[in-house]
Amino acid sequence: MINRRLVLAARPGDEIKKSDFLLEEVVLPPIKEGEFLLKVLFLSVAPVMKFYMLDGAGIENPLQIGDLMRGRGVGEVIESKHPDFQVGDIVQGKCGWQEYVICDGSPYYMMYKVQQRGVPYSTALGVLGMTGFTSYFGLYEVGELKKGDQVLVSAAAGGVGSNLGHLARIKGAEAIGLASTDEKCKLLIEKLGYKGAINYTTEDISARIDHFFPDGINVYFDNVGGEMLDIALSKLKTYSRVVCCGRISEYKNRNKPQYQLKNWHKIGATRSKMQGFFIYDFEPQFHLAEREMAQWIKEGKLIYQEDVLDGLEKMPIALNRLFTKKNVGKQVVKILD
Repeated sequence: MINRRLVLAARPGDEIKKSDFLLEEVVLPPIKEGEFLLKVLFLSVAPVMKFYMLDGAGIENPLQIGDLMRGRGVGEVIESKHPDFQVGDIVQGKCGWQEYVICDGSPYYMMYKVQQRGVPYSTALGVLGMTGFTSYFGLYEVGELKKGDQVLVSAAAGGVGSNLGHLARIKGAEAIGLASTDEKCKLLIEKLGYKGAINYTTEDISARIDHFFPDGINVYFDNVGGEMLDIALSKLKTYSRVVCCGRISEYKNRNKPQYQLKNWHKIGATRSKMQGFFIYDFEPQFHLAEREMAQWIKEGKLIYQEDVLDGLEKMPIALNRLFTKKNVGKQVVKILD
């Protein structure tokens, strides 16, 4: 059996290019006792992947030229000599950018069986995977969401942000989303559960926040960092919570000095809380979040948004779409049927 895979060919510049990767074809060896063979159905992309290519992002060893590109995927077990994984199981975990994975089930691969059926398998990388868990635990646990809270979300049409409108509404709160186009703002309101939206490329962000939050923000879910975070800090209500999830505004050009916050003192002035988190700290509760969100999807309370490309060769394009603001919802790539 031939396995096609993308390996690192060059360090990326500001823009991720197809030439940063080399498409290889390798022969898969027979699986050994304790291993299973996974056919990859979908792969996910996330902004942090760019820094796997540069310096490991502080959480992984840096990729070397010629290494398989890292990434999470969902796949089907098609052969197994492992007691815990049977043929036909649907599994999500660290697959890498390739069509087939031989895995021994060790903790490094972080392989989880997908519990739910009745929804596309791609959701195991989005709303019912790490992206959805980030939305769920970020808002409910870190953000300590309460009924009646007024929530502001940056990058609201992205993978994490696109879940937060409905998650807020389910708990009796209201969310306003920031997005880059009128089309995305319309999607937030008409499909994704947001009460309102702000086009941060054409509107006065500060004035529009004042319009939607005359008494201030209870929860700010930050996926962007930089100046947008600074503006939100100036709009906090007493005892607010700021959820530090991502900072994609700082990711694109690492040679540019990082934005220096001017309104950090508002945290103390409003007796608010500003907290980051690592999603794998909540790993023991993943199955509970998956079960609850899957039920909400079946009940029509949680509507998700995916942006799907087709084919392994599209992985560099998919990753770059995150930085050019072209993705709408969770960006995934279909690999094999």
